Amino acid sequence: MKRTIAVTGAIGLAVFMGACGTDDTADDATTTEETTMTTEMTTEETTEEETTEEPAATGNIVETAMAAGNFTTLTQALEAAGLVETLEGPGPFTVFAPTDEAFAALPDGQLDELLADPTGDLAQILQFHVIEGDVMAEDVMGMDGETVETLQGGEFTVEVEGETVMLVDGAGNRITVIQTDVPATNGVIHAIDGVMMPPA
Repeated sequence: MKRTIAVTGAIGLAVFMGACGTDDTADDATTTEETTMTTEMTTEETTEEETTEEPAATGNIVETAMAAGNFTTLTQALEAAGLVETLEGPGPFTVFAPTDEAFAALPDGQLDELLADPTGDLAQILQFHVIEGDVMAEDVMGMDGETVETLQGGEFTVEVEGETVMLVDGAGNRITVIQTDVPATNGVIHAIDGVMMPPA
C-alpha cells in the first residue's frame, strides 16, 4: 500500500513538473512574441518618421517655380527678360519670388510697361530678387538688420520681427516672406507678397 502511494506520488510530481515546464515554455514564447511585435512597431514608427522628411528637389529654380502654380507671372517675366537660362544654371541661387498676387498688386499698367521692355527695367527688377548661394529660412532669421547684395548689384535689407521676415527694397517698401524653403536642384525659393524695386 505504501509502495502504491509512493508511485502515485512520483507520477503526480512528474506531471506537475511537466506542467510547470510547459508554462515556462509558453511564457518564453509569449515573451519572444511580444519582443518581436515591439521591434516591428519600432521599425514601423522609424519608417514613418523617415518618410515625413522634406521632399527632395526634382527641378531647377525655373522648373520648380513653374510646377508650384503660384509663380506663373514670374516665370513668364523671366522668359521675357531672357533670365531663364541664368536661373537654370548651376547656381546655387536663392530667389525671393513674388507670387502671382504680388504682381497683380502692382499699380495699374506697370506690369504691362515692364513687359514692353523686358530686357530693361524688368530684367533689373527680376535680378534684384535673386542672391547667390543657398540661403535657407533659418539663415534669414538670423540676418536682422543686414543688407544683402543681389544679382542685380543693388541691396535690400532684412528685418525680422518675431517669426515674421520682411525685406526692405530700394524704394523703402517692406515686403513680407510668406513661404520658405521651396527646394530646387540649384538653390531655393522663398515666396514673397510683393515685388521689390531696386534703388533708383
